[in-house]
Amino acid sequence: MDAIIVVDMQVGLLNGPPKHDLQGVVQRINLLTAMVRERSGKVIWIRHCGKPGDSFERDTEGWSFLPELAGHPDDAVIEKTLNDPFVRTGLQGTLARIAPDRVIVSGWATDSCVDSTVRSAISNDHHVVVASDAHTVSDRPHMDATAVIRHHHWVWSDLLTNCSVRIVTTGQILDEAAS
Repeated sequence: MDAIIVVDMQVGLLNGPPKHDLQGVVQRINLLTAMVRERSGKVIWIRHCGKPGDSFERDTEGWSFLPELAGHPDDAVIEKTLNDPFVRTGLQGTLARIAPDRVIVSGWATDSCVDSTVRSAISNDHHVVVASDAHTVSDRPHMDATAVIRHHHWVWSDLLTNCSVRIVTTGQILDEAAS
């Protein structure tokens, strides 16, 4: 059984510079969450709860999940206040209860919250699959978004871990599930 963690795909991310292939990322997240549900897995939405006045302030429009995302009442929602959704949240407890064979990671932002999620999932002894085309970031002052994504794929593929880390496309994940 799989669990998929979808990190910070909230309206607040629309503020600031454009996000790389955002609509494509949303579509692929919807495909992945549907596949996980069909296979009796668990969808876990991570919601960032920002400080007063920021783009992700609790109970504001920016705090809401993107309306294009296909949520379901049986999905879990974990609220976080830091980049790492494992810190001071119930995420690890949720994963321990469902005991997934692997954790698929997707969402926003590749170089901060998605990166923290990948690293902490590994540190908590989960087999991790990063959906390489289902996470996004903006161009950074020193590097464009595609270079940031490519760099993190390289970093994640070489992390020291007792579990596996795979970086594969949504299509590959869906093909594996169908076979």
